[in-house]
Amino acid sequence: MIGRYGADQLGRFLSIVIVILAAVSFFIRSYWFGSLIRSVLIILLAILYFRIFSRNITRRSQENNAYIRLHFQVSERLKGWRFHLEERRRYKIFSCPGCKQKIRIPRNHGKVSIRCPKCGHDFIKNTGAKK
Repeated sequence: MIGRYGADQLGRFLSIVIVILAAVSFFIRSYWFGSLIRSVLIILLAILYFRIFSRNITRRSQENNAYIRLHFQVSERLKGWRFHLEERRRYKIFSCPGCKQKIRIPRNHGKVSIRCPKCGHDFIKNTGAKK
């Protein structure tokens, strides 16, 4: 393996996808769909071994860096969606009628008077049933 690229994050991801596809193909009874999955499985396996045994280290490193950037973007987007879902459960978000500024108020406080921090406009909204 001297002079070869070896395994990296993209290689680990391909390995996980290969294992998942192998498990799925084990349970698929349809001939054409099962053969399609097995074909994709063989192609991914060939790509994985090609990357591991490659001597073009700079090109494989560039591929891995592109994968890391894409993985970071996707994971940050998912973290943002998760954060917004958690915030929506705890807070009610209102828009100021004057300037459209978003204002976050805790839920279940009944009717509250809200003063916009941006334009100073006062308005009354219901945050849910007060218990």
